Amino acid sequence: MAIQKTDKIWHNGKFVAWDDATLHVMSHVVNYGSSVFEGIRCYALPSGPAIFRAPEHIQRLIDSARIYRIESGFTRDEIVGAMVELVGHNGVWPCYIRPIILRGYGEAGVNPFNSPTEIYICNYPWGKYLGADASEGVDVCISSWTRIAPNTLPVMAKAGANYMNSQLIKMEAIVNGYAEGIALDVNGFVSEGSGENLFVVRNGVLHTAPLGNSVLAGITRDSVMQIARDLGIKIVEQQIPRESLYIADEVFFTGTAAEITSIRSVDKITVGKGKLGPITRSLQAEFYGIVRGEKKDRYDWLTPVPVNVKLPVGV
Repeated sequence: MAIQKTDKIWHNGKFVAWDDATLHVMSHVVNYGSSVFEGIRCYALPSGPAIFRAPEHIQRLIDSARIYRIESGFTRDEIVGAMVELVGHNGVWPCYIRPIILRGYGEAGVNPFNSPTEIYICNYPWGKYLGADASEGVDVCISSWTRIAPNTLPVMAKAGANYMNSQLIKMEAIVNGYAEGIALDVNGFVSEGSGENLFVVRNGVLHTAPLGNSVLAGITRDSVMQIARDLGIKIVEQQIPRESLYIADEVFFTGTAAEITSIRSVDKITVGKGKLGPITRSLQAEFYGIVRGEKKDRYDWLTPVPVNVKLPVGV
């Protein structure tokens, strides 16, 4: 899906025009993939725009940078404030927000320490990531590509380089006619999709892989688990054999982009009855009810964006 331009991008504490947010081809990030990033949704509520779990997303961004020894130079609250200001100025919501911390132009070799750190935040309109209505479900396959193994690249860091692995998973799925691929970990257990966490329902119990199975600590994953606990749904974090996907009653993805997307089939084996299951439906109802402003934000997940936000004087 093509990105639609907005007016401004936040860069190192200042606003710049969209077309001016450029990098040199010899920037460290271009040559070596040295970036960490987040994907965050801003929803349109009846009360106005609101960013979903902004502090948690930015804490993960800062944690990712720390793992890669990148000093961001900004606090969590400062970055959250910048996102609020950007969305308010651009006047675009609902939208997707992309904060990214990267190593810029300065060092020609692998050693990144002499390359400057740059932070960008942009926002733009974005719809359904997997191209399906939440009630329909998508068809997926098990990928031939294994998820990143422990002690190779840190999966807990949401790093740009990790997504070369994700691209292989995604491209393979698409060329074979599927909406998405599911990767196994180095030991052959279910890990996650190219950009989504995975949940399996069997006999009324919600199963998901633990972080040790090369799984990103997803913000939406955590949100679904909080909702499930409040609904009295039993949750088990444990290794999931591949064949569990074939005999599951329900399977669904979670993620900022995917939100909560039901999986209709895996490797052309129909999941359950081939339609949205009751547990997935109940989780969707609570999640979408909150982010659309139809239900109380009882978890304090939403950061309001004042619609009259103005650029600082002199910017």
